Amino acid sequence: MSTNTFRPTHLYLALLAVLALGIAGCGTTTGSRAGSGALFGAATGAALGSLSANAGRGALIGAGAGALGGYLFDQHQRGNID
Repeated sequence: MSTNTFRPTHLYLALLAVLALGIAGCGTTTGSRAGSGALFGAATGAALGSLSANAGRGALIGAGAGALGGYLFDQHQRGNID
């Protein structure tokens, strides 16, 4: 029998992910956008990874995904990517 219970941790993680996505594009240079994306990606990845007892791996994956997302956002803003 499966019981679905609400956990405040899930709400906090969802809010952190939304915040990270909103702030990941901050900055005006490629480096600052990729850096802010990496920082928030690492934080979100560590938080999600801690649920599976592997925060370090989650932080590394999140940092890479965040940096890539920040870079792609920067290139889109500059008109290099449609």
